[in-house]
Amino acid sequence: MNLKKRVKAVVFDLGGVLAISKFPLRLIEDTHLVGVPSHCGHRSIGVHEYLANKLKIVLDQWFDAIDTIYAKSIEGKVSEKKVLSIISKNLNISPKKLEKLIIKAYRANFIQNKELYNFTFKLRKNGYKTAILSDQWPPSKKALVLKKYTKKFNKVIVSCDVGMRKPNPKIYRLLLKKLNLPAKQVVYIDNQEWNLVPARKLHIHAILFKNNEQLFKELKKLGVAI
Repeated sequence: MNLKKRVKAVVFDLGGVLAISKFPLRLIEDTHLVGVPSHCGHRSIGVHEYLANKLKIVLDQWFDAIDTIYAKSIEGKVSEKKVLSIISKNLNISPKKLEKLIIKAYRANFIQNKELYNFTFKLRKNGYKTAILSDQWPPSKKALVLKKYTKKFNKVIVSCDVGMRKPNPKIYRLLLKKLNLPAKQVVYIDNQEWNLVPARKLHIHAILFKNNEQLFKELKKLGVAI
């Protein structure tokens, strides 16, 4: 393989890749959230159902309570304090109690993909750069972006921290800048096809994640080995 084209960095999505849903994934297809494209949906509906059940409200009421502020929070357009304040006021619950409940909801619905994390650590030991590129809002970041794992990555880019989210091409350009590598030397792994489209347009290698075994085979085809 041409050394100039050899993959030198492997980048992972978090939700659905490094953190896997405990239950069959069902996205919100007919979304109630303004600002989230209806053809994409957003997040596993399991998290939202869990929260609605714990709050003893119907799912529509939960969606009404988070409305546009949720989408803005994922993009880092509003502060953590403000998003929790607005939602807690809508639901008549304290911000601190709401935050704890949301974090619990994510942890109840996702498990860490330890096999894949161990694979990433070996990649880095073998000279590859590793990174995380993930869309999260502050509560889900606290639940899923765990320092004991992320400290072993070269770069961690979370949407609510950088003021942009996938599939905005700007966040992929930011990734390349942070890695200080050309696109053809980077591979990005995500469990949603629409997040891979802009990566491919920038000539980043893109892999749709289905399971660990499938991913390892796809990476091997690109010459990525541990």
